[in-house]
Amino acid sequence: MNEIDQLMNEHSRYLVRIAYLYVKNWSTAEDIVQEVFVTYFQKSDQFRNEASLKTYLTKMTANRSKDYLRSWKYKKDVVFETIFTSTKGADEIVLEQERLASLEKNLFKLPLNYREPLILFYYDEQSIAEIADYLQLNENTVKTRLRRAKQQMKGFFEEEEVVNQ
Repeated sequence: MNEIDQLMNEHSRYLVRIAYLYVKNWSTAEDIVQEVFVTYFQKSDQFRNEASLKTYLTKMTANRSKDYLRSWKYKKDVVFETIFTSTKGADEIVLEQERLASLEKNLFKLPLNYREPLILFYYDEQSIAEIADYLQLNENTVKTRLRRAKQQMKGFFEEEEVVNQ
């Protein structure tokens, strides 16, 4: 197995999950990760080993995902999806989709500086120290952002309960 295959096998699944948390679409997340690997191999001489390769690739994936969210293609895809997709199916599937949509909607209501630590802590299971290192923040800042993010999420769900009653 050559270096490229080994690197992709080792990191691609993780990176696709990270990209998905930003863009909310699996095929787009896969495309972003593919672009990240191409960019890395084209410019691998720029990697200075100041952080682990996983951290470097994660940062590239996050940045590429943010770029995508600012792009015209993303805005066009959102409009198309809103108009042409239907959510019909079995009651259980619809209920599960509603729960996931609610969680996703509330998660994406959070400002990015609160969303990122929350995703890294709960979804990626990183420690406070790892998150602080990755985001280049003080550990206490990460703890504060996590606490505030959880408070905001709780508030979002409480508002939904009041509206749905």
